[in-house]
Amino acid sequence: MSTPIFTIDAFTDRTFRGNPAGVCLLDAPRDADWMQDVAREMNLSETAFLSPHDGDGFDLRWFTPAVEVALCGHATLASAHALWESETLAPKAEARFHTQSGLLTAKRRDRRIEMDFPSKPESPADPPRGMVDALGVKADYVGRNAFDYLVEVAGEDQVVAAEPDFGKLKAIEARGVILTSRARRNADYDFVSRFFAPRAGVSEDPVTGSAHCALAPYWAPKLKRDEMVGRQLSQRGGEVSVRLEGDRVILGGNAVTVMRGVLL
Repeated sequence: MSTPIFTIDAFTDRTFRGNPAGVCLLDAPRDADWMQDVAREMNLSETAFLSPHDGDGFDLRWFTPAVEVALCGHATLASAHALWESETLAPKAEARFHTQSGLLTAKRRDRRIEMDFPSKPESPADPPRGMVDALGVKADYVGRNAFDYLVEVAGEDQVVAAEPDFGKLKAIEARGVILTSRARRNADYDFVSRFFAPRAGVSEDPVTGSAHCALAPYWAPKLKRDEMVGRQLSQRGGEVSVRLEGDRVILGGNAVTVMRGVLL
């Protein structure tokens, strides 16, 4: 039996921008080795695998070309988009995903999608030896949460100009490293970031929803607001709206289908 599979650009309203994700709609769960093989074949930052959950919603797992990950924003956004576009879910139905990070939900808000994710605040941390040098920046602050290191630098220009040594970053024992700063003056976004995860098989992720689960609680007290827009400054680029609600972060963005196909 053929299995529907999509490539969807997330956190953008234009094709070939944002972060492309694979989305595979399964009738029943498949084993991890098979999913890892499909993710390697897709060769995208993440491929999402959905299967019906016993009760309600869907079981959702995410794989990079190299490993399974515990939380992924852009492939969750893409998954919700695929469910509505394929009419697997009714247009006004909530998408409910059972994951390693608990229950995640997504709703349509006009043309945008809003997702309810756990907040993952960082705490001050001593950087591992060589990490800041590997980023090629001067760090004003270093923190860490359960997944990643967060490094703040003085300005947006430094985030843009960073040329990391991915070989050295791969040795860092973390999922990845978030590089961030305030936005430049008069920008239509509040903070900027880039995300590097060579240890997980992704040298630079184009737009990282899960990183904003750390960025939102980090920047909220600094900018004195609970609603913000983050711009990820990868080559493809994309924007993530964030809203803090207690210990949750509401992530918002658009998605565009690029390809539809079947796995034989």
